[in-house]
Amino acid sequence: MSLTIGILLFDDAEELDFAGPWEVFAAAAQEQEEMRVVTLAESTEPIRCAKGMRVLPDHSLEDAPALDVLLVPGGMGTRREAKNRELLGWIAEAAASCRWVTSVCTGAYLLVEAGPAAGKRVTTHWGFVERLRESGKATVVEDMRFVRDGNVVTAAGVSAGIDMALWLLGQIFDPGFARKVQHYIEYYPAPPYTAEI
Repeated sequence: MSLTIGILLFDDAEELDFAGPWEVFAAAAQEQEEMRVVTLAESTEPIRCAKGMRVLPDHSLEDAPALDVLLVPGGMGTRREAKNRELLGWIAEAAASCRWVTSVCTGAYLLVEAGPAAGKRVTTHWGFVERLRESGKATVVEDMRFVRDGNVVTAAGVSAGIDMALWLLGQIFDPGFARKVQHYIEYYPAPPYTAEI
């Protein structure tokens, strides 16, 4: 099965919002020959992320390949990008032909503003729930790692994107394959924190 996953990047994107799902999808691509994961941004200039990581996008929006899955991360940059009509227009256009449209953290804000998540059930980082709810443009669910509404899947903050990406692999392929990828990346989040061992 041919499958192209595109991860959108922009300045001040939260690193784990995209790097976590990228790891999940890239690990899966090692087993699936026709699966590829690419990063996209308005240009191919380096992106400076929220905590200082610099990333070189694979494609600009102009030369982006057709996508089957779109992932939009969050981070402080979403506040600025929510006013970027060109980027929002691209998200809307790309999402229209995607099998799955996804976000992590405040990336849900961009999906709502661009249209694919408008009027849908979504989730976001706990610190942004009320702000997104106040917009009145979506039904915001809290205390969920991720929420699906049709082909739109939104994950809560930061590490929740890993959970969502694994679930998505189970939908695209099968749960057994998703568990195989989970085992490969050694992602076993329980207990969530062990203070003294």
